[in-house]
Amino acid sequence: MPSLKELKNRIGSVKNTQKITRAMQMVAAAKLRKAQEAAEKSRPYSDRISNIIANLAQSMQGGGDAPAMLTGNGKDETYLLVVATADRGLCGGFNTNIVRKAREEIVALKKAGKTVKLYLIGKKGKEQLSRLYEDDIVEYISLKEEKTIHSGIALGIGQKITAMFEAGEFDVCKLIFSEFENVMTQNPIAKTIIPAAAGIEEGSDADAAENGGSFYTYEPDEEGILRVLLPRNINTQIFTALLENQAGEMGSKMTAMDNATRNAGDMIDKLTLTFNRTRQAQITSELIEIISGAEAL
Repeated sequence: MPSLKELKNRIGSVKNTQKITRAMQMVAAAKLRKAQEAAEKSRPYSDRISNIIANLAQSMQGGGDAPAMLTGNGKDETYLLVVATADRGLCGGFNTNIVRKAREEIVALKKAGKTVKLYLIGKKGKEQLSRLYEDDIVEYISLKEEKTIHSGIALGIGQKITAMFEAGEFDVCKLIFSEFENVMTQNPIAKTIIPAAAGIEEGSDADAAENGGSFYTYEPDEEGILRVLLPRNINTQIFTALLENQAGEMGSKMTAMDNATRNAGDMIDKLTLTFNRTRQAQITSELIEIISGAEAL
C-alpha cells in the first residue's frame, strides 16, 4: 500500500492535470464556435459550385469535348488519396478515424490492383500512415505553423494536385477528411474531386430538381467556363475540407478534454478516499500501540 506522502503527491499531480485539461477544454470551446461558423458558411458555396459544374456537365452530354478533369482521362489505374488530418493530438479519436477511413480505401484499391499515391495534410496522418505506406507517400504538408485556415493554403494544394493530374501522375483523386456534424459526431468521408463528375453525381440530381428542369445558355461556351471553374472547384473542396476538419478537431478536443477532466475528478475522489482510509488506519494503529504500551506498564 502506498504511503500517505505518495498518495498526497499523486492527488496533487492529478489536480494539476485536471487544471490543464479544463483549460484546454475552455480553449477548444472558444475556438469551436468560430471554426463551426467558418465551416457552415463554406458549405453553400461548395455545394453551389458543384451544382453548377453538374449542370454544365449535363449540357455537354453528346456534344463538345469535356475537359479531362470533369469526365476523367479514360483510365482508372492510379489513385491519389489526399488525406487531411490535424497536426496536434489530444482530440480523442478524430485523427484515428480519418486514418482508418484512408486505410480502408487503400486496402480496397490495392486489392483491386490499383496503384495508390498519398498526399498527406497534417502531421498526425503522416505519423500513422507512414508506418505501413511510407513508399506510397508522394507529398506531405504540415499546417502547424498556420494560425488560421485560409484560402491561400487550399490554393497552393489545389494547384499542386492540378499540376500532377495534367502531368499524368494519377487518374483519380479522392479527398479524405472528417465532415463536421456536431460536437459529438464527426464523420470521416472519402470524396472524389477528380474527375469532378464522379463527385457531383448526387448534386446533379438536386440541382435539376431545384431548377425545375430549366436549361441555360452560357457565355462563353461550357468548355471555357469549365476550364476556369474546375480548378477552382478543387481549391474550394479542399478549403471546405480543411474548415470541416478544423471544426471537427475542436469539437473532438473539447469532448476529449471534458472527459479527461471528469475522469481526473473521479480519480481525485478515489485517491482522497484511499488517503483518508490509510491515514485513519495509521492513526488507529498508533493508538493501539500507545494503549498497549500503557497497559504493559
